[in-house]
Amino acid sequence: MTERKTYTTRTGKVLTDADIEAIADEVEQGDYDVEVLMSRRRPRGRPMIGDAPSEVVPVRLDPALRHAVEARAEADHTTASDIIRQALKRFLEVA
Repeated sequence: MTERKTYTTRTGKVLTDADIEAIADEVEQGDYDVEVLMSRRRPRGRPMIGDAPSEVVPVRLDPALRHAVEARAEADHTTASDIIRQALKRFLEVA
């Protein structure tokens, strides 16, 4: 007897050979609309923050300033990057 192989989707659902066979049968019968399936896919990559792709700008922070940024980020339930962006926008008076 041949051992059945299982496959796992990205969401963690386990697909057996029988599941794969059933999906293949549906595809062969034309029950899948590719446009609908493609529209369900999430866009890849990070969402844009502004109106164009963002750039990484390395910056050096002394330990006390870094600690303050991280503490504020934790208190606000956000990231250090978001705190730095907010601070720069306020300082530069940019929306």
